[in-house]
Amino acid sequence: MITRDTREFFAFASSCAADAPACAKAVFMVTPEGFCLAEQSATDNRYMQMSAMVDAASAHAEHRALQAVIRRCLPVICFPGDPETPDAVFPNNVFALTPEHLILGHMRHPVRQREAARDDIRRFFTETLGRTLVDLGRQPGICELTGSMVIDRSRGIGFCGLSERCDETGARAMHAAFGLRATLMFNLAEGEYHTNVVLSILAGRAAVIAPCGFRDSRVPEAIAGFYGGTAIQLSPAQKADFAGNCIALSGQDVFLSARAAASLDPHQLAMLDTSGFRLHAVPMPTLELAGGSLRCCVGEIY
Repeated sequence: MITRDTREFFAFASSCAADAPACAKAVFMVTPEGFCLAEQSATDNRYMQMSAMVDAASAHAEHRALQAVIRRCLPVICFPGDPETPDAVFPNNVFALTPEHLILGHMRHPVRQREAARDDIRRFFTETLGRTLVDLGRQPGICELTGSMVIDRSRGIGFCGLSERCDETGARAMHAAFGLRATLMFNLAEGEYHTNVVLSILAGRAAVIAPCGFRDSRVPEAIAGFYGGTAIQLSPAQKADFAGNCIALSGQDVFLSARAAASLDPHQLAMLDTSGFRLHAVPMPTLELAGGSLRCCVGEIY
């Protein structure tokens, strides 16, 4: 099922058993070689700080620290970056894994389309890990993978926000490529570029939602209703601090940037604790200048 109808979607989702692994078994990352702020990406990413001075050494130090923190939880595979692809530090938009497939996204901007052409990353996942390639760059719809599609992997359901970075054709292509049971499509609010800035599903049992990031307020209300007492709703300021760009990498471990963690209030922190999560906060002030945060740096291997 792929639909815009929240009632239809959640009626179906309620029947979907949580019978698949909710979290990745390993992650992959790309180092910030030649890290800078790409002008093409800034045309539709309002989170980028184009007037800021970027220190490449600081970006590398933050990335190494992030790798080290995640390695305490699960294995990390790290590919070298390329100065010709300055946004490559956010690989989850370009590459995604299912147990059977390597999926390549159809990126909107040419500076990011170059990332999908990297032969070494393709060959590692297809030849070394034995995944079958699904290249969505060959179909007409724009679809920036788990930037645009937030997935509850345990239930096999997706939440796809439409914007300049994902259209309906791309959403349908991702629905098929990920083998989802159901996908809910909705429009992001004006100026939002990726769903994973306004929504995260944590280990299939909690949701972090920024209602102001959705064009229709009934959509976040319906998502919050589905996840019940484990739905944490963010203010506009918390969204701007990337609190929605978090990720659960085990049933107990949630990773987010230090800026994002500092924005959460005591009630929200208590909700996460009651839900059985411990937070790992990593300082990322330089990397966040590029308009993404911790979740964007992490590609999941299932």
